[in-house]
Amino acid sequence: MAMATMRKIIPKSPEAKLGMRVGDLWDVQEPQLSPTEKLNACFESIPVSAFPLAPSNQEIEIKSDATLAEAVKILAHHNVLSAPVVNVDAPEDASWIDRYIGIVEFAGIVVWILHQSEPSTPKSPSTPTSASAIAAAANGITFALELEALGLGSAATTSGDFFEDLTSSELYKNTKVRDISGTFRWAPFLALERSNSFLTMLLLLSKYKMKGVPVVDLGAGRIDNIITQSAVIHMLAECAGLQWFESWGTKELSELGLPLVPPNHIIKVCEDEPVLQAFKLMRKKRVGGVPIIEKGGSKPVGNISLRDVQFLLTAPEIYHDYRTIKVKDFLSAVRSYLEKNQKAFPKLTEYITCKKDCTVKELIQLFDQEKINRVYVVDDDGNLQGLITLRDVISRLVHEPRGYFGDFFDGVLPLPANCRV
Repeated sequence: MAMATMRKIIPKSPEAKLGMRVGDLWDVQEPQLSPTEKLNACFESIPVSAFPLAPSNQEIEIKSDATLAEAVKILAHHNVLSAPVVNVDAPEDASWIDRYIGIVEFAGIVVWILHQSEPSTPKSPSTPTSASAIAAAANGITFALELEALGLGSAATTSGDFFEDLTSSELYKNTKVRDISGTFRWAPFLALERSNSFLTMLLLLSKYKMKGVPVVDLGAGRIDNIITQSAVIHMLAECAGLQWFESWGTKELSELGLPLVPPNHIIKVCEDEPVLQAFKLMRKKRVGGVPIIEKGGSKPVGNISLRDVQFLLTAPEIYHDYRTIKVKDFLSAVRSYLEKNQKAFPKLTEYITCKKDCTVKELIQLFDQEKINRVYVVDDDGNLQGLITLRDVISRLVHEPRGYFGDFFDGVLPLPANCRV
């Protein structure tokens, strides 16, 4: 008599293996629980130490006494947009709380510079000339005056050679990373321990708007892993075909309340606006990217993101012929530059769309394939219908139980009134 055999399912990746672990937990949940409650219970039962390690190029650290120029060079060389900052004055046996002082980002460096270029006091003809004066000016008006001496008046009048002048200046070469700590674009170093749960991590990446969550090894006092929003989306994409994922992922966007951002709330820029004004707008509105609208029309023709700001510092020579760097000039110059330096730089952020009848699964796969942080929902004519980010998708996967975090944030960072990190 022939014997029936059961084919063993072999996970295709570490993320898929993790998805199967969620599936095993899903199968033993109480039947009266809703699907969301089941997922919450599953993710609460898995420690973040189980999450696959980030690529080795994401394990870089930047010393607090590194200059802005050195920090930009390190970030560009490793093709990452941010990195934790190590306090060089901390003792060798320091705990992770004393060892790390924050996260420094490409966008943070440039946006901080733009912020410092807006002095609140009358102009002065004097500017610092010594390295010590330049370093000391990092938190005051003198720094703004030095920037003005380099040619930065307003975003509308900045000439294309400004960033060339800036990146060759003593100001840029001598200001330390620690000098910009505590500013509004300085991300706090809020970390998880290896024993913390997936649910905690997912809530920090969604409701509390963290782009990446460091996981620390308490024994070594060092970072063990960094889990990003895009890494979670990749994990979900690898779970396609698993029952728990399919029951959630096959729903259309509207069934999960997506998009969260309606068309009338989407921040936009015209292609003829100065690119620095676009970055300032993103800073002011606290958004990571904006669609670019054609001149005299209403249809989007592209997208610009805060992560694209790196090109102002890593390739400033491509703008020296521009009297004013407009959004369309920025995109054109960067695209041309990338064609010649494909291996050295990541691609420019593109304008990616989907339709309202798209499923969550299809959206996740789109995010993962294109390596993007936002997708615009459009109708058949290409008109904007909404915006969906990585954070929005993750926020629909889990919910925060009442009183879940307790005193988790105490002593780590002050929470604003709306409780967003």
